[in-house]
Amino acid sequence: MKDVAVLVGTGSIGQAIIRRVGAGKHIVLGDLKIDAANAAAKILEDAGFETSTVAVDISSRESILNLVEHAKSFGAVKNVINAAGVSPSQAPVSAILKVDLYGTAVLLEEFGKVIADGGSGVIISSQSGHRLGALTEEQNFQLATSPTEKLLELDFIKSITDTLKAYQYSKRCNVLRVAYEATRWGKRGATINSISPGIIITPLANDELHGPRKDGYLKMIDGSPAKRAGTPDEVGDLAEFLMSSRGKFISGADFLIDGGTTASYWYGDLQYLKKTH
Repeated sequence: MKDVAVLVGTGSIGQAIIRRVGAGKHIVLGDLKIDAANAAAKILEDAGFETSTVAVDISSRESILNLVEHAKSFGAVKNVINAAGVSPSQAPVSAILKVDLYGTAVLLEEFGKVIADGGSGVIISSQSGHRLGALTEEQNFQLATSPTEKLLELDFIKSITDTLKAYQYSKRCNVLRVAYEATRWGKRGATINSISPGIIITPLANDELHGPRKDGYLKMIDGSPAKRAGTPDEVGDLAEFLMSSRGKFISGADFLIDGGTTASYWYGDLQYLKKTH
């Protein structure tokens, strides 16, 4: 039996994180597309990591429970990384809410029941959650603490008709849910945090930067203080710190890593975007 590190969503960001925390552990790679998980496994095994793969649909509690049982069969679950999700341009409102909002909440809940003492987790959220205006105290409390099966029944969630709003609310919920779950993970001696990346160069982002909406992306990058996009490795470095012994005093927090894009959105050259969002 070995310590186990679980990665859900095997794209560039997830792989960058797991390479930093998975050495000497059994790595479980979960993805909606098993071919994607197997491709990631091949890359990691060629680099000396031990892996297994499983198909996971995080919009399904049954699928998440199957992932939990698979992970437990190899040893103590020490790390959990969720980098799975769908974007506003990829899916309808219902799918975004079911995957990004509900699915992440269920994943946090179920792994919070088995995470090992000294364990840690990271949820990949998004800068989009920071572009949503302030919610009421009651709405914040409901998103943070409502039973997972009641989340999609909240009146202000049921009324969402725009895919971008669905994504923004989902990512805000991720951050609030992490804060709530940190109080429960802490009782097991574990930490959980979220990371909210901005534009990070992945195959999907590269497609966008060369597609019909490239001008908007390039203007956003140019209007940020960093004046460039980020890399998966930079997100990986942050996640590694949070999940290491150096990050043990950090739990229930969200870390915005976007080159200052959100700062510019609210107060700088990108304020024009508020009119379109």
